[in-house]
Amino acid sequence: VQLQASGGGLVQAGGSLRLSCSASGGTVRAYAMGWFRQAPGKEREFVAAISWSGGSTPYADSVKGRFTISRDNARNTVYLQMNSLKPEDTAVYYCAGKYSVSAGTIRSQYDYWGQGTLVTVSS
Repeated sequence: VQLQASGGGLVQAGGSLRLSCSASGGTVRAYAMGWFRQAPGKEREFVAAISWSGGSTPYADSVKGRFTISRDNARNTVYLQMNSLKPEDTAVYYCAGKYSVSAGTIRSQYDYWGQGTLVTVSS
């Protein structure tokens, strides 16, 4: 399975963006998916995840209440709606998939990754 992340860009603080992660070469509808991010000079960190059914959606504390993860299994796509963006949200955002139904918050739990999409939030 190949993952393609898109939707990044430059936005002012307080603005919104929606990231998309499209899968090809296979289906992701039976598996959990996640979003991670990596800021310059920092480790890649967990942002949000979603179980195969969409019934479980854990979030990092730093984005809770501002970001929403969702999935459209018919389109083989996962989304990350990001509202009330802050300069500290600036990072390359990566989507990832795991061969399991349950949402995970740990990077090593994920089996395949897409390329990143850059989000820059200006103050």
